[in-house]
Amino acid sequence: METSTQENNDKILDSIRTERIVLPILIGLGVVFYLMYIQLDRELFKEIPWNATAFFWIGMAILTYVVRHLFYAWRLRILTDKLFSWYKSIELIFIWEFSSAVSPTSIGGAAVALFLLAQEKLSTAKTVSIVFYTMVIDTLFFLISLPLIYLIFGPVVLRPGAQSFSDLGAYGVTYFSVIAFMIVYGGIFFYGLFIRPDHFRRFFTWLSNRKILERFSETLKKTANDVVTTSVELRKKSWGWHWRVLLATTGAWFTRFLAVNFIIIAIINSVGRDLWTQGLLYGRSKAMHTITQFSPTPGGSGVSEYLFGGFFSDYIPVGIAIVVALVWRLITYYPYLIAGAIIIPNWIGKIIVRKRKEAALKA
Repeated sequence: METSTQENNDKILDSIRTERIVLPILIGLGVVFYLMYIQLDRELFKEIPWNATAFFWIGMAILTYVVRHLFYAWRLRILTDKLFSWYKSIELIFIWEFSSAVSPTSIGGAAVALFLLAQEKLSTAKTVSIVFYTMVIDTLFFLISLPLIYLIFGPVVLRPGAQSFSDLGAYGVTYFSVIAFMIVYGGIFFYGLFIRPDHFRRFFTWLSNRKILERFSETLKKTANDVVTTSVELRKKSWGWHWRVLLATTGAWFTRFLAVNFIIIAIINSVGRDLWTQGLLYGRSKAMHTITQFSPTPGGSGVSEYLFGGFFSDYIPVGIAIVVALVWRLITYYPYLIAGAIIIPNWIGKIIVRKRKEAALKA
């Protein structure tokens, strides 16, 4: 069991090694340069007003991402019952986000999150509680907001000019497939955590007895028991605690998508500032994020840059769409790659030093 656990830990450490920033940067910038070569209109580019107003709105976009990070750190503090300081929470969110930025969006960072929290000396049950509950609350946010924006704006929120579902093509199929997938796995985790954790335990125990999963048998059995402990702990929490987690989650996701609005306002003077236009831009950002959830590239690099111009083609001229996309990724994606490359070696070093001291005390 110890060997298997160590192997899993080594794989996770390998997944967040800082050398992994090279691939997403090469993919992302490769697509950017290619699109600039075939699409960039130099005359339109010269017309971009790089003035104080533009930099104000770009500054607002940066600020929303700082606030987003703080919302995530606040949520982590709530979920750990303030066992982590603000500094520690901010540091761990940087590593968590880095792992998402260098992993295919379709994989996610649950395993990395479990590993990170385990290294911070949280109990296994507490760690499972945080990660599973985070998955449930994130899913809840999307299951409420995604159908809502479609009901408000209609098919045009997924594709410029779309009048009906038949106009959406693969975009519509992917969008509603992601929603269906969220309903399934979100419902499973909600059922297992809040309704019948004993069924969840039986399921994980059943999995642990499958020959094909033999190497994960002990881990699955432990998870089966931890789920029950997690369920009991979550049920003891007050409604105020749950509402604070939901508020922090909503704030984090809202500011994430709002950044696109500010970037477009900064570069495209002709975009309306009215509530409908800005709401549609916000909805498009969320729809684009949803559709790129099946991206096979790290952090959706390349795919996001490529799709950006198409999603906003009725507001951003094709000739400068890639410029807007590049500014967007420079604010919302690449900083986490750089920050992770700086923070992770230091974090791993502290963990190694602490474990050596613990081993010396036991010797």
